[in-house]
Amino acid sequence: MATYVLIHGASDAFYWHRVVPLLEARGHDVVAPDLPIGDEKATFADYADTVVQAVGHRSDVVLVAQSMGAYTAAIVCHRVPVELVILVAPMIPAPGETPAHWWTNTGQREAQRELDEREGRDPDATFDPRATFMHDVPDEVVEAVLDHGVPQQADAIFGHPWPLEAWPTVPTRVLVGRDDRLIPLELARHLAQTRLGVTPDELPGGHLLALGHPDALVDWLESYREQLAQSA
Repeated sequence: MATYVLIHGASDAFYWHRVVPLLEARGHDVVAPDLPIGDEKATFADYADTVVQAVGHRSDVVLVAQSMGAYTAAIVCHRVPVELVILVAPMIPAPGETPAHWWTNTGQREAQRELDEREGRDPDATFDPRATFMHDVPDEVVEAVLDHGVPQQADAIFGHPWPLEAWPTVPTRVLVGRDDRLIPLELARHLAQTRLGVTPDELPGGHLLALGHPDALVDWLESYREQLAQSA
């Protein structure tokens, strides 16, 4: 049995509500804390504190981080023993890089615009979260998310630099959606390879894989964990 620790991005732990029961059904302990994303005073260290407190004295930790959760996951690796990190549709940070600068430094805006134009969407249209994030999420799940309420991410965190000098020396895997409209596939591949030296694995789906494709996501998580165990 492993301890899966699930770190959300600019949302809350409800993002993982379709994944948690699947992992528990396979016999694992699952921890999915809510980060203090609404607190304008919170830093990435505070986000990491929340995760560390939730982990407690658990062992055999597999850390799974969605999108901007990558910023927090790396810090947690210096605070608790982590066997494996799995980044899902990640914003992979560079040393000293703020989330606000990430978009510019990586060329995300240009990549998203090019993808929109290639696929026939108006890149200058009013932002529609359903079109960008939930185009592959079942209608009933979209409604559940909307009924739950989408938390407001504090703006201040986007000005906080990633405090580490390098990615931690913990085995790290990257999983991306082929149909991600926020971090297009070509960009996701480039960032994983240039910033982590990792070739990402790909599955059908958009940016919110835990909502749109939880079964496939859990199969990949378990595959990574089992591969690591076999290589030990």
